[in-house]
Amino acid sequence: MTGGVQDEGTDEEFKSPFIREEGNIYKPNNKNMDNDSVNEKALEDVHTKEIDLVNRDPKHLNEDIVKVDFEDVIAEPPGTYSFDGVWKASFTTFTVTKYWFYRLLTGLVGIPLALVWGIFFAILSFLHIWAVVPCIKSYLIEIHCLSRVYSICIHTFCDPFFEAMGKCFQGIRVRMTKEV
Repeated sequence: MTGGVQDEGTDEEFKSPFIREEGNIYKPNNKNMDNDSVNEKALEDVHTKEIDLVNRDPKHLNEDIVKVDFEDVIAEPPGTYSFDGVWKASFTTFTVTKYWFYRLLTGLVGIPLALVWGIFFAILSFLHIWAVVPCIKSYLIEIHCLSRVYSICIHTFCDPFFEAMGKCFQGIRVRMTKEV
């Protein structure tokens, strides 16, 4: 093609170097760079997903651990009952105090602790992705080389020895008899 008339039989078209058949280099799953906003609304963003305000422990992480009621902490066996009014007031005091003090603590400390735990798990994920897995992969590659050398040494030196020993002792027969 030197600027002349193009052959009718060839079906060459100009392709951008950034668009490949399997996708462009920036968006490997998309074939067209202009098609940016087609699937963006269909994807669910984990940062803005709806949270369930009714069931706040859907995976039951704290089902048996912190589920503490008045009856789990204070119980009077038969024969040692306090006044009914004291029992009712104690129940109300315990329940209301636990409810509101928990809300107060979560209001004061919940968001800073969420920030700390978010940073902690981000660092943990970063270290796992960028340090631990590459180190393990590197170790497996290096140990594979050593295992090949070890295998060659075993097959070169030990296999002939054990084959010779096997041939030496192949004529030995052991018979077990039980005498009563």
